[in-house]
Amino acid sequence: MQGLHLTADLKGCRCAPHWLLDAALLASACTGAVAAAGLQAVGQLFHTFPATAHGPGGVTATVLLAESHLCVHTWPEQGAVTLDVYVCNFGGDQSPRAEALMDALLALFAPDQVQRHALQRGALTPI
Repeated sequence: MQGLHLTADLKGCRCAPHWLLDAALLASACTGAVAAAGLQAVGQLFHTFPATAHGPGGVTATVLLAESHLCVHTWPEQGAVTLDVYVCNFGGDQSPRAEALMDALLALFAPDQVQRHALQRGALTPI
């Protein structure tokens, strides 16, 4: 279970509004970024929330990876996004791929402010 868990809270996203609103376009961008990072998607679910009195609904996006997962949550009314990338390192160090995936998503959303965290999970133990 040893791996790298990356999170990022994005504010002031300057991307085109469709990246925060359109589940189908976000799905394409996420799965493309996963593949470009050298990770393997094994499933996905994208859901658009209805508009509220506060503004348009956002999107929750999940891509299941052979290596673990990517989750994206958008708040278009706040110009905000949260990102969550976790990769396990069972078959080898996937950390550079996780970082590449996170960097691609940061470039997509073009935030003014980013709060990033990285957590090394588990311990390397011989099998």
